[in-house]
Amino acid sequence: MSLSKVGIFALLLQARAAMGAALAAPTITLDAGTFTGKVGSTNTQSFLGIPFAKPPVGDLRFRLPVTIPAYTGAHDATAMGLSCPQQEIDLPILTGLPAQVVDGLVNSIFGLVFPAAEDCLTINVIRPKTATATSKLPVVAWIFGGGFELGGTSMYDGTTIVERSIAMGKPVIYVSMNYRVSAFGFLASKEVREAGVGNLGLQDQREALRWVQKYIPTFGGDPTKVTLWGESAGAISVSLQMLANGGNTEGLFRAGFMQSGSPIPVGPIENGQKYYDAIVAQTGCSGAADTLACLRTVPYAKLLAAQNASPGIFSYQALVLAWLPRADGTFLSDNPQRLVQQGKVANIPFITGDCDDEGTLFSLSTLNITTDDQFLHYIKTYWLPQTTTAQGATLNSLYPSNLISGSPFDTGLLNNITPQFKRIAAFQGDGVFQAPRRFFQQSLSGKQNQWGFLSKRGKLIPILGSFHATDILNIYFGGEMTDYLINFAATLNPNGNTVPNWPAYTTANPNMMTFLDGLFPTTITQDTYRAAGMKFLTDVTLQFPI
Repeated sequence: MSLSKVGIFALLLQARAAMGAALAAPTITLDAGTFTGKVGSTNTQSFLGIPFAKPPVGDLRFRLPVTIPAYTGAHDATAMGLSCPQQEIDLPILTGLPAQVVDGLVNSIFGLVFPAAEDCLTINVIRPKTATATSKLPVVAWIFGGGFELGGTSMYDGTTIVERSIAMGKPVIYVSMNYRVSAFGFLASKEVREAGVGNLGLQDQREALRWVQKYIPTFGGDPTKVTLWGESAGAISVSLQMLANGGNTEGLFRAGFMQSGSPIPVGPIENGQKYYDAIVAQTGCSGAADTLACLRTVPYAKLLAAQNASPGIFSYQALVLAWLPRADGTFLSDNPQRLVQQGKVANIPFITGDCDDEGTLFSLSTLNITTDDQFLHYIKTYWLPQTTTAQGATLNSLYPSNLISGSPFDTGLLNNITPQFKRIAAFQGDGVFQAPRRFFQQSLSGKQNQWGFLSKRGKLIPILGSFHATDILNIYFGGEMTDYLINFAATLNPNGNTVPNWPAYTTANPNMMTFLDGLFPTTITQDTYRAAGMKFLTDVTLQFPI
């Protein structure tokens, strides 16, 4: 018996209606507001660019984030919001006119790809399309990196994370938030301390996490199962959220996942005074009775230009950043590593690790340093001006100019683009990433569950090796780390039946899940490499924080 033409036509109409319903833009109601998102993929829905705080403009510039009023009306949630004001990129390789041309081109492209504005405090939610208000799914909250000077949520699409979690049978909800960076988010001075407005970028993240607590159940998430996750400045942010308010999470998150970032060796907020004073002078606020109030009235373009005149992450002083979190007496009551020593850390499980050659990318600005004396002068000038002659001699021996000892590590005589490059790269990578990570893990050994990793993938990349951020490929573009993250968010343990076993980290058994190139992509190594050098760097930066 065959179908009639009318019957076939009716079936086609039904199929078309079903397809239309499947592809219809999803909506969600928050307070009295309706947000229309988009179909992210076959199995996901995305709600993007939702404001989570009042725009930090006008008199709200350089103030703590202000909670958004109850939502009303209709809202388009189909595109991520603008990034917060970015620090201009100044690449170190070229000089003169070629440098001006290349830097101009790079910043133009960057500005097109990641357009920025002061009105930037938005949050994104990507969820399985089957999620309902009763699903109570775990949440992974992503904090982007960029040296506290660059970046935005639009750099990363969490759809692949959610898709993979669905395939694993452990669905999660992905959240990402913008936060103020560079001078707009990390202005530092005695004036900032007195006004109680330090570490605004971290405060923005905290406000976004409060938003998650209030609204994520509507999307199908469980507010008691939030895992903070970040890379580079984002990972440092995760660690500092663990230290904030004396280690009190306020119930905002239950676990941390950190890629290339730990509590950093920074000092009081007054250590940024010279950068604050420079911006005040460049914007014409020097004569004001209240320089901070004056800065709130400066036209955006003028303030941005003053910020861009300060040293960036690829400047000669490299990772001695002008704008970064510092102890403000409020959000961070003391230097981060002192807080770790005092035990003022959130008692939650965490995962942390680094790439093997963290310092190479940031050592391209110092290629003019070619002798031992120049190396020590550079360290003394920018990194550790208070060190003694004896400490300088110790540093000289623990981080020698011997190419075999330098970074990219384990590459012998290769990658020696200057006589001091591999040495500077080893120093910077250990000083900012590896040593703080080991200090953090060893300090908390036996107190809370933790796991450590080391990424050696990309080791054959010329000059840079397994450089900073290469581990992102292992998580946003499919890899073992994706599964480890999803398992961890779901069960507070990274292990599961799709990945090799990852043993916990303790001082007695400092196991590191090590990611490799080649036929055997993972192995377990021990966190014992460069022990003397890292201990020295930890001790000296505890004594003389940046």
